Amino acid sequence: MNLENIKEELNKIEDQLIDIRRELHENPELSHEEFETSKRIQNLLSKEQIPFTTGYATTGVLGVIKGNHPGKTVALRADIDALPILEKNDHSFVSKTDNKMHACGHDAHTAMLIGTGILLNKYKHELEGTVLLVFQPAEEDAPRGGSSKMMEDGVFDKYKPDAIYAQHVWPDLPVGQIGVRPGAMMGNSDRFTITIKGSSGHASMPHQTNDAIIAANQVITGLQTLVSRNTDPLESAVVTIGKIQGGTRYNVIAEEVTLEGTVRTYKNDVKTMIKQKMSEIAEGIATSMGATAEVKYLDGYPATMNSERWASLVKSTAQQTLGEEATPDIQPSMGGEDFGKFLLKYPGAYYWLGTAIPSRTVQRPLHDPEFDIDERALKIGVECMTHVTINTLQSLKEKGD
Repeated sequence: MNLENIKEELNKIEDQLIDIRRELHENPELSHEEFETSKRIQNLLSKEQIPFTTGYATTGVLGVIKGNHPGKTVALRADIDALPILEKNDHSFVSKTDNKMHACGHDAHTAMLIGTGILLNKYKHELEGTVLLVFQPAEEDAPRGGSSKMMEDGVFDKYKPDAIYAQHVWPDLPVGQIGVRPGAMMGNSDRFTITIKGSSGHASMPHQTNDAIIAANQVITGLQTLVSRNTDPLESAVVTIGKIQGGTRYNVIAEEVTLEGTVRTYKNDVKTMIKQKMSEIAEGIATSMGATAEVKYLDGYPATMNSERWASLVKSTAQQTLGEEATPDIQPSMGGEDFGKFLLKYPGAYYWLGTAIPSRTVQRPLHDPEFDIDERALKIGVECMTHVTINTLQSLKEKGD
């Protein structure tokens, strides 16, 4: 396909991309509630005469673009759900619903996948193979997510991807840059709850009780050794207590305390060690203080692990379309991503799209109530994903995969 023709067509749909993104931004829907979002996607695909099927994980949509020439299959995924966050931006297209906001860029992801579909469908007479447009619900519903349910519901039963890709807006990179690397891009994202039980009594007579708050304090301190004294310093791990709840009254010794937190790792052997040691530490410390501890560890999203072949293709494609300086060296993130479940079954790559807003001296991170993107990135995201798809199909053909 002629690169200049694609750029020309991109310029024609840039305003449309912005309009789609803004309409989605104004009308966010939480995980498992994306019914109107799904209808909007279906309407847009119908308008472009892109065949689709629905019902995957309830609100998921699969668009299918069959090229006029035989070839392999490439899947492209966009997540479509929003977050339970009250938006604090003041632009003209803020969320119309209190406590619901596209604070992770899924509105942009959806708009860019629609745009990529528009371009690829326009040139399907030149396309060698099949492209799947996967609109995934419930990405934010960790640890369940929507990817596994989509696969259970048969999203890839008819067309199995030879490679699968997803891109994510990234406020730490300027517009025009792509972040990608082989191996880990995002981490294992697990959750845990520790319930510590002691015995209650009057605050003036602590010797007659087993104070669950004191035991919890020691458990929290002990859990810090999971990283500092049990994890190889050359490996990565994070253990965070995000919530503490306990006690009933200022003058009553607490009988029960609940700790909730998250564990982030890249390697499964590190995760397994932390999972085992967490129970040993919590139960041992609680027992030594006359209390008990029950640990519930919830396995979450797996680490998002890029195939070396397809990560390298994304990098070379980005350099080809955006310039040699477009792919800086990056470090992986400890954030979790449901796309990792797709990558457990199908080779592919997940990459970041620079969306930093130049006028902001401090970029608002993902999941922030003032998160926003530089909309110039939408066109770049479509351009990159379109070329990644074309180059992947060509690579698969050349190597006879």
